[in-house]
Amino acid sequence: MFLKKTPGPRTVILSDGTILTLADLPDPATRWVASRKAVVVDAVNHGLITRNDAILRYGLTEEEFDAWASAVRKHGRNGLKITQLQKFRQF
Repeated sequence: MFLKKTPGPRTVILSDGTILTLADLPDPATRWVASRKAVVVDAVNHGLITRNDAILRYGLTEEEFDAWASAVRKHGRNGLKITQLQKFRQF
C-alpha cells in the first residue's frame, strides 16, 4: 500500500479525543449541513489543512469560512445550524 505524501499531518486528535483524518473531510460537491461545516472548521483549527486550502478546496469565500469559524467559536456546533440562526443572531 502506498500513501500519498502530504505537506501536513495525516491525522489530528480533536479536543474531545476523536481522531480526524483527511479521509474524514467532506466531498467538495456535497450539500452543506452543520456537521460537515464543523468538520472543516475543526480540520483548520487543529492544523489538518490550512485555511486557504479549505477555501480553495470547497469554493468558499473568506467571509463565509470566517463566519463558520466564528459561529463555532461563539456557540459551538449548534451555531452552524440554520434553524438556530435567529436564536444566535446578534443585533
